[in-house]
Amino acid sequence: MTTPRIRVPSSVKAGEAFEVRTLIDHPMETGLRQQTGQTGPRRMITRFEAHADGEPLFAADFRNGTSANPYVAFIARFTKTTTVTFLWQEEDGREHRASQSITVA
Repeated sequence: MTTPRIRVPSSVKAGEAFEVRTLIDHPMETGLRQQTGQTGPRRMITRFEAHADGEPLFAADFRNGTSANPYVAFIARFTKTTTVTFLWQEEDGREHRASQSITVA
């Protein structure tokens, strides 16, 4: 159910700015929706982080108003080949991770 998707160029020139796009398939249920007369369970992603070779690159906190399947895009720039690790954290402690290597030519 929670499938992360990442779109980055496979290679970039040193110092070139490029867009990083991520999307995760996630219901983002607030626990307020009525389903057959009862409220469904709450299931929310509360934090997104991106790390470049272990160093913080980008972070965002999500709240109740975040839609299902949250999409995040940001600009990055590297001077050397880098592995970017993406982390989505749910409020109940579950984590979803993905990594992508970006070659700097």
